[in-house]
Amino acid sequence: MFRKAESFCRSFLQTSQNLRRDRKEIMGIGVLGLIPVSSPDSLKKVLQTLSGKWGDVVEDLERIQVKPMKGAMTNQVFMVNWPTKDNHFHHRKLLVRVYGDGVDLFFDRKDEIRTFEIVSRYGHGPRLLGRFAGGRIEEFIHARTLSTVDLRDQQLSALVAAKLREFHGIKVPGDGNVLLWDRMRNWLGQAKSLCTPEDSADFGLDNIEAEINLLEHELQYEYKQQEIGFCHNDLQYGNIMIDEDTNSITIIDYEYASYNPVAYDIANHFCEMAANYHSDTPHILDYSLYPGEEERRRFIHNYLRSSGEDPREEDIKQLLEDAEKYTLASHLFWGLWGIISGHVNKIIFDYAEYSRQRFKQYRLRKPQLLCSFTNKMYE
Repeated sequence: MFRKAESFCRSFLQTSQNLRRDRKEIMGIGVLGLIPVSSPDSLKKVLQTLSGKWGDVVEDLERIQVKPMKGAMTNQVFMVNWPTKDNHFHHRKLLVRVYGDGVDLFFDRKDEIRTFEIVSRYGHGPRLLGRFAGGRIEEFIHARTLSTVDLRDQQLSALVAAKLREFHGIKVPGDGNVLLWDRMRNWLGQAKSLCTPEDSADFGLDNIEAEINLLEHELQYEYKQQEIGFCHNDLQYGNIMIDEDTNSITIIDYEYASYNPVAYDIANHFCEMAANYHSDTPHILDYSLYPGEEERRRFIHNYLRSSGEDPREEDIKQLLEDAEKYTLASHLFWGLWGIISGHVNKIIFDYAEYSRQRFKQYRLRKPQLLCSFTNKMYE
């Protein structure tokens, strides 16, 4: 699924100077002019400007293969196969990401690029090869994107758990404060401004601020010892890749990454097991697929064990309990995301129904997961 991005490429590609890896193949080009990047053919015109900088590739546009990639929820993503001059059977592979419409409502693009570069320095994800006004060019990772079924494979799940633990250890400059609650309040304001009074009432938006306040008190202030880490915040199967030759996991796409309780990131990953974004009804969530306690416990055990020591039972139990409670925050978070996306995103996806399902799940699970009900407005 892709947005029909209306962004235009003006300005120039800027090479990234501070990545840890070798940069002999980084690209840079001059002013592109106004070239709409909304289709493979128009993207080829942008890529053609690179041929002089990347001297061993062909200049013939007809020989450049551009393939839209399915499953992207925020941006429009293309895989590029670019033949080289000296070998007709050899191609350079790139990934071009064209930013989607309305993403500034969700996150700051400058912060996202900064995060991308920092994460790359830690050895995670693809290299940033270049930027243009409407998107960026990334290293193409020769690995397989996981499927929803893969998340249930015990061996793969153990690898994902260990990689997530490693990701949480990334140190990003800044105050390191939890962003979850402020981000949800910001999104709530955006959702209210976009909705009609009827839609706002249908989604129960007037009650959600009180629910956010309740969750923040119950989950953050009542558990002051909980671990805070640099979280991905969107660990669905499409953002996880595996190199099947080395069994190494790569986590990609950091648009929503920030410091948060690690229990929230784990909770969000569990919630994503109910989704299949490549089905005929990608907005439908099947919560019968939500992992049972044994599966959740196994994931958390592998997560904690990856630090090098066998985890204590009390640590497993506490993180298991915390993660379950943070599923409530995940439901509100992505419910609000769906409302906003339905107004700014051109992907064929029933965002409104997606949001209703997340809010419904919140209402169903809240009585089971929270001890106090000082606020009963959203029950």
